[in-house]
Amino acid sequence: METELSRRLGVEHAIFGFTPFPAVAAAISRAGGFGVLGAVRYGAGDELARGLDWMEAHTGGRPYGLDVVMPAKKVGGVSEADVEAMIPDGHRTWVEDLLAKYGVPELAEGDRAGWRITGWMEEVARSQVDVALQYPIRLLANALGSPPADVVERAHARGILVAALAGSARHARHHQEAGIDIVVAQGYEAGGHTGEIATMVLTPEIVRAVDPLPVLAAGGIGSGEQVAAGLALGAQGIWLGSVWLTTTEAELPSRALTEKLLAAGSGDTVRSRALTGKPARQLRTEWTDAWEDPAGPGPLPMPLQGLLVADAVSRIQKYETPELLGSPVGQIVGRMDEERSVADVLDDLTRGFERAITRLNRIAGRE
Repeated sequence: METELSRRLGVEHAIFGFTPFPAVAAAISRAGGFGVLGAVRYGAGDELARGLDWMEAHTGGRPYGLDVVMPAKKVGGVSEADVEAMIPDGHRTWVEDLLAKYGVPELAEGDRAGWRITGWMEEVARSQVDVALQYPIRLLANALGSPPADVVERAHARGILVAALAGSARHARHHQEAGIDIVVAQGYEAGGHTGEIATMVLTPEIVRAVDPLPVLAAGGIGSGEQVAAGLALGAQGIWLGSVWLTTTEAELPSRALTEKLLAAGSGDTVRSRALTGKPARQLRTEWTDAWEDPAGPGPLPMPLQGLLVADAVSRIQKYETPELLGSPVGQIVGRMDEERSVADVLDDLTRGFERAITRLNRIAGRE
């Protein structure tokens, strides 16, 4: 599964694996793909440095990248405390009432929410970039539009390629104008933040819009046959995220969540602003349903929503409240019905890709 882009980056397979877990990212790189560590679960400075130190020690010298989240629009405030102060009391009360309805206990005194997405805030993301540029990363990706021009320039000065996710051809052209090197065409089926155009339609639109920039296809891809389809649509690689959540190397917060993902079908996800304030595909739960209820206060904009629900999500995960327990995940969750190692997933993708190519060659009369 080599392409011009994978050869440029020095990887065997044009599989770009996004994950918040260092053990998964490192395993993807060791298995011949390109591991991309998500920075959003980390705070600023030393916390991310520890994660990158671990990557350096466990990738075996294979290339890897980092994904940050730098929103295009700022919400006022220069610190987490400043932004926290902007959250309406009514929203806080509503969240507490919802947790009480399902009997979710408080965190123990002194406990801090383990799920705090302060990485959505530009000043935190910038500090993460400062740290990342001290490491030999080969790719810097931004999940929310084009990074600021100075970030792109700093990455290029160190020979680092810059990628950005796009949900439309218009977004992709904006990335190209901003000097982005790689566009990730993320379709409607994808987990996390995603737009409203399906991967099958979106990928060739973006390939055409930004030619000759390389494009990665993302969203609803979890088999080698789907990898072949993405490359056939003009992509130079595949960006995978959800499929790694049920690998043995993943560090999900609870066994109950793993089992919930394994049991879910393709129709058991929903695009909701409940988690971050922007539409993000995730498991549908009574938590996501409650945020869609017209009787409720409705989600706040990013990053306020993420800070508002940080403690709540940590409590739900810690106490494994079944009705509310969820995770960002794409529609490919319907295929994720067993736990496998990262290496096994890569092997399965390779075999499926070979089957697809053999089938197409037979149809074309080449065999």
